[in-house]
Amino acid sequence: MRARIRSRGRSADASSTADQVVEIDAGELTGIFSAPGWLRDVGFTAWLLVGVALFLVGAVSLLSLTSTIVVPVITAGVVAAVAAPLVAGLQRLHVPRALGAILLLVLFIVLGALVVYLVVAGVTSQTHDITAKLADAKSTLAGWAKDLGVSADAAQTGQEDASSGASSAVSTLLHGLGAALKGLSSLVFFLAMTALSLIFLLADGPKIRAWGERHMGVPPPVASIVSRRTLESLRGYFLGVTIVAAFNATLVGLGALLLGVPLAGTIAIVTFLAAYVPYLGAWTAGAFSVLLALGGAGTDAAAGMVVIQVLSNGPLQQIVQPIALGGALGIHPLAVLIVTIAGGSLFGAVGLILGAPVTAAVTQISADLAKARKNEVSRDASDGEPDSPRSEPPP
Repeated sequence: MRARIRSRGRSADASSTADQVVEIDAGELTGIFSAPGWLRDVGFTAWLLVGVALFLVGAVSLLSLTSTIVVPVITAGVVAAVAAPLVAGLQRLHVPRALGAILLLVLFIVLGALVVYLVVAGVTSQTHDITAKLADAKSTLAGWAKDLGVSADAAQTGQEDASSGASSAVSTLLHGLGAALKGLSSLVFFLAMTALSLIFLLADGPKIRAWGERHMGVPPPVASIVSRRTLESLRGYFLGVTIVAAFNATLVGLGALLLGVPLAGTIAIVTFLAAYVPYLGAWTAGAFSVLLALGGAGTDAAAGMVVIQVLSNGPLQQIVQPIALGGALGIHPLAVLIVTIAGGSLFGAVGLILGAPVTAAVTQISADLAKARKNEVSRDASDGEPDSPRSEPPP
């Protein structure tokens, strides 16, 4: 681009003019009106995040519409991933995989029925005592409130509210399970689909895994790493949860025995099973044990159970959990907490249980792929070096 600038200046000849020619390179104007590089990167990243958010929203909506089928299959897949070594062990004992899967399913059904019987029978046997002890507890709480300076009218109102809430709580605890079973019209279908899927996944697990690896759309070594790390993370997570559950159940069971609480074994079993539901299970098991302690041993024992539950699910668990889960998953306990809550918020109970193992699997898969890529680069570099001179063999 050329531009001519003419300016009139005084010189020896007043009529003379001086012309100035300015040349401008058009390429120098390229970046004047364009966005800076950092702004383009931010915009590109923002659109990627919007796409990921839309994908998650669509996935959650699709899963919610197909939850009747998806949730039983996911549940069976998790159980099959954890229980597959047992079927493999039976196969080494010359038991066919199909028969081993059926035997394992029968074992799960028997254990589930036994636990339900122990819990329901335990609560039913303590119904009268729980109601009586709750009546005594509300009087005790009203007396404590008066000792702390609360007026008699306020204490009486609180006692009446506590009475109403206690009756409602007992009724909900005793009849909530039966009402829930009647209200869930799809429960039978859920259990049937889960059992059927579990049998197929346990019996044909290696074939299904091989088929999935072939259809991942990635090289076979990468597909093998993805499937292997996913299974290892699931098994490691539930192994860590089992260790923590056994620790809590032992501590709570021994505490119930020392306090003279009836059905200490049932309390230990409920505490053990509730540990498999992150964070929410501890509250349920704690309320169950405190209510049984109140009905069977009185207010002091119930207060003792509250202390034991707080210690076992708080400071003492924090000693065991990092060792169990951190060693099994390879991620920090704070990361386990964050991804568990985030998974539960996005995907409900499935995300609550699978958030930590899936995150651990992704982390380990990324580390394995990065390590493999680094080894490949190092190997290519070593192959490109000239051969070192070799000494001639002696004559």
